[in-house]
Amino acid sequence: MSEIILPEENLSSDVLENKDAVVAEPVNVEAETVAEAPAVEPVAESAEAPAAETPVEAPSAGEPASEAAAEEPAAAEPEAAAAPAAEPVNFAEKTLAELSELFEKLGTGLERVKRSKEAEAIKSAFYKRLSKEKADAGLGTVEEPASDAPVEEAAPAESDDTVKNNPFEVIEAGFKSLYNDYKKERAEFNRQLEKEREDNLTAKQGVIEELKTLVEKQEDVGSSFPAFRDIQNRWRAIGPVPAQNYRDINDTYQYYVEKFYDMVKINRDLRDLDFKKNLEAKEAFCEAAEKLSENENVVEAFRELQKLHEQWKEFGPVAKEYRDSIWERFKAATAVINKRYQGYFEDQKSKQADNLAAKTKLCELVEEIAEKDVNSSNEWNSLSKEIEDIQKQWRGIGFASKKENQKIYDRFRAACDKFFEKKRVFYTQYKDNMNENLEKKMSLIEQAEALKSSTEWKKATDQFINLQKQWKEIGAVPRKKSEQLWKRFRAACDEFFENRDKQSKPENDFYGNLKAKRKLIEEIEAYVPGTDDEAAMQDFTAKWQEIGFVPFKEKDAVNQAYREAMQAKFPGFGTRPQRGGSGRGPAKPRSEKDILIQRYNTLQSEIDTYENNIGFFAMSKNAESLIKQMQKRIEDAKEELKGLEAKIRQAEETAAEE
Repeated sequence: MSEIILPEENLSSDVLENKDAVVAEPVNVEAETVAEAPAVEPVAESAEAPAAETPVEAPSAGEPASEAAAEEPAAAEPEAAAAPAAEPVNFAEKTLAELSELFEKLGTGLERVKRSKEAEAIKSAFYKRLSKEKADAGLGTVEEPASDAPVEEAAPAESDDTVKNNPFEVIEAGFKSLYNDYKKERAEFNRQLEKEREDNLTAKQGVIEELKTLVEKQEDVGSSFPAFRDIQNRWRAIGPVPAQNYRDINDTYQYYVEKFYDMVKINRDLRDLDFKKNLEAKEAFCEAAEKLSENENVVEAFRELQKLHEQWKEFGPVAKEYRDSIWERFKAATAVINKRYQGYFEDQKSKQADNLAAKTKLCELVEEIAEKDVNSSNEWNSLSKEIEDIQKQWRGIGFASKKENQKIYDRFRAACDKFFEKKRVFYTQYKDNMNENLEKKMSLIEQAEALKSSTEWKKATDQFINLQKQWKEIGAVPRKKSEQLWKRFRAACDEFFENRDKQSKPENDFYGNLKAKRKLIEEIEAYVPGTDDEAAMQDFTAKWQEIGFVPFKEKDAVNQAYREAMQAKFPGFGTRPQRGGSGRGPAKPRSEKDILIQRYNTLQSEIDTYENNIGFFAMSKNAESLIKQMQKRIEDAKEELKGLEAKIRQAEETAAEE
């Protein structure tokens, strides 16, 4: 039986000992007529649920329940809670006018409704005074209208004669009007109050359904008690319900509260019984483990101990006061067997570890050989002899540990299988691959020879670069023809690039430009500062800018050397305007169109430089990464050119409109 965990941290001893705690239900009495004065919820309802920490205890046997629980308090008038303490007013001494004024000063809306007793007292005093004064004047008496009867306003006097005949008509009509307004306000207040109580009834019914579901689940109390706490809190937060539903709703709620606490006690009893059974079982395990420590067969004793440990885990905990002692006893018996077992197998484990290390080393040797890229029969034969020698060494090594022995064998077998599979595939496909590669390279040679006379320099350059890439991707061909094929392909490539370089424009003589810039740097370094340094600096700057582009890979280095030489001879270089910028006033700002055109030309020159450099890279070995980099830069620059073209057209249109 698994352990039943009780939420003891959430329950006080009062909760566990008083499962039958029930709040005594107040006696239901008929509430006062709502239309006259709405009754508030009985005070005893606030104690209908147990407190947040512990349930409310039921009265002890023979002890009377508290007054709050024994009988329902009388319904209170609405104004009882809000009426300020003041000296009582003797309305009988007031005149009709004063009573009308007092009634009018009661306020309006909710304020006046809450002072209903005072309003009724003023009304009663008014009609008593009115009846007396009319009787004294010989005009008869008047009856006070009932509080729950509608009051009709008196018709106003139609003439002076009417007022003379009945001087009380006006004041009586005015008071009736005030009282009629008050009655309407009180009726609306009562309707709202009743609606709120109906809503509260619905809310409490929903809470009871949740409590019912919680009790019927019969889950572990440790997990269900937080939900029970939440239900209690929400029940207490809900306001009063209609008086006729009060007893039923509270009886139902208390019924399920009792059932929940009954479940708490049942679970506690089951837990104690479970603890007792677990203790008995674990004591038996301790006795069995202590007996095993006397067994001479260490291996068998160790295996039986493992079974005891597995069975131990299947049982739940014991009572808290026994947990440490029972485990220490079982652990002590276990330690004796483990020590004997460890000593017995210490030497064997050491040997198994050495065997594993030796076999791991042989696996690594075979795996290294199997990963080699072998392209000749002689090399395959030599490596096969090495594998055979390694396999012979493997058979001379003993077993590794049981856990690792199969794994290391599988690893060794996989490495050997991989080597011999590669060898088999090599000899199977060797001849076919050679012939296939020969045909592919012959096709590339024919394409190169057909292109070598092309004068479409850019297009042909791209095609040659692609052919060279394909050539490198093709595998080996028969050795007798390999060198012959390469020379033929290389000759076609060299012929094209030589023709292209001869036809290139002077301004694209990148290496000639590099040579000229280096010579200019030497002149700058040899310059001796004098009286006309400004002119010399401008002259060197102009010469540098007239020289064209250099090979891309030399650009940064030669530019840095130029800047360092100029700054060494002319300290103001780089901080002042160039090309006649001094003494002539501020340069005329360039238009947006000029700036765009200059950037467009610069980009176009850079593209030419990149494309030319690709030709140089294609003739060198291991230049594939540089070629990819140049092609990426060309694509980016061309994309920017498209954007610049659109901006230049837009600038021209704007200038034309102005």
